[in-house]
Amino acid sequence: MKQFGGKVLFLDRSDINTDEIIPAKYLTEISKEALKPNLLEDLKLPSFDARRDVAGKAAVLTRANFGCGSSREHAPWALEVNGINLAIAESFARIFRQNMYNCGMIAAELPKAILDGLFSDFAGKETGVAVDLENLTLTFSAPDATARSVAFALSDFERALVEAGGWVEFAAKKY
Repeated sequence: MKQFGGKVLFLDRSDINTDEIIPAKYLTEISKEALKPNLLEDLKLPSFDARRDVAGKAAVLTRANFGCGSSREHAPWALEVNGINLAIAESFARIFRQNMYNCGMIAAELPKAILDGLFSDFAGKETGVAVDLENLTLTFSAPDATARSVAFALSDFERALVEAGGWVEFAAKKY
């Protein structure tokens, strides 16, 4: 099973598409490692610099419809190879969300009001998130901020994929 939790990358925008996660010009790459330096290079957000802001992050906190666009697996792979195994959003594009679980990663959906509070309380701070997979909670903490725990949901199948490390590992154990 992958490691979950760590420093949080705040991306305060809805509709971040797969071309912004990993530009289409890199789809010819055949290894995940080749995608690593190009994660979020085309994402346009005020004061965001992918080369500076992605390093050392283990989770993404964003808004609605994260991962819309193409159905390719390269977008979750680009996150994964950069050590990001957890994405938290109000909603995800359906295929992107399933690709996250197929890779043994977590795509946690939270209501807009909770996301608004997390952005308000933690964005701009050195924030970490701890994942309690058994109790399905995310605990956010930062210096000079009160820690906050929130619940998230996983189906039994999603949990099985996460615990196995992804679809291939799950299938190898089951079939």
